[in-house]
Amino acid sequence: MVIALDKQWIWDSWYAHDGNRWHGFFLKADKSLINPDLRHFNVSQGHAVSDDLVTWEHLGTCFAPSETEAWDDFTTWTGSVVQDDAGLWHLFYTGTCKQEEGLYQRIGHATSTDLHNWERVGDGLCLDLTGPNARHYETDHMRGFWHDRAMRDPWVMRDPEGPGWLMFFTARASGIAEPNAGGAIGFATSSDLMTWELQPPVFAGGYGQLEVPQVFAAEGRWYCLFCTAAEHFSKDAAERIAGGPVTGTHYLIGDGPRGPWRIAPGPFLDGDLPCRRYAARILETPDGLVIMGFADHAEGGHFGGYVMDPEPVIVDENGLLRVLREAQAAE
Repeated sequence: MVIALDKQWIWDSWYAHDGNRWHGFFLKADKSLINPDLRHFNVSQGHAVSDDLVTWEHLGTCFAPSETEAWDDFTTWTGSVVQDDAGLWHLFYTGTCKQEEGLYQRIGHATSTDLHNWERVGDGLCLDLTGPNARHYETDHMRGFWHDRAMRDPWVMRDPEGPGWLMFFTARASGIAEPNAGGAIGFATSSDLMTWELQPPVFAGGYGQLEVPQVFAAEGRWYCLFCTAAEHFSKDAAERIAGGPVTGTHYLIGDGPRGPWRIAPGPFLDGDLPCRRYAARILETPDGLVIMGFADHAEGGHFGGYVMDPEPVIVDENGLLRVLREAQAAE
């Protein structure tokens, strides 16, 4: 295990490099809860630093739900961190509130000068499923059809095709009859990181949810990483995958960050039953690409609750990603 705490479980993580070292951010909850399924609604964000993605120094809690009644007083879930031209760091995160029983997700914004002490921008809320393009999304909790109103896991990056910023997030498309075919990669744009405009999804279909998206370029191609569970494969996707559905991380291939995107052909990138690693990120290091995610079902079948050692990722001759697991990397 590479990022682990004795008294707390760790799951989703995201990373930033400050020019000198890596900063890892992650969701955490106390093991005193006993049942790891309770972690989601007893969450805070942790922070650790590393020079090599292997040895980490833990710096403690860096962000948590609002202590007073607010749109994010229940949870502050997965996000991403970017730096603007002036050197200010920006955290975009998922929030839910107690009044709505955590069923409606929205996206928040906080800033920091040191990557540890974060202050909300205003009340923190920066994007909701409102405005003219909201019609493309499931804007209400479809009780009995899906388990939440999905708008989470924001991935923010500079727009490589011009000035401004892009945001990708986990969402669901409207008007799709099969629940497991309605998962979408939501999309928004901003000129200044402060004001965001909701756009139609850049992708929908294949799965009931495409969690923790990460959009990046490698060797001249565009990829959108996502994770999903075996029970959230659409009928079509389940029939197309050799060996049947698995739980873990797969990806889309695109012509650019705005798409069009398509599900990568061939084997699922990093999936297992039971799930080995979930909510993975791919990071670019001097030695190449590596994948990092949390251990879901660890040895013995119990919940792992730690971030696993990085493993190499390659782009093969067909432009497809491939994870070299420990045994393969050693060959």
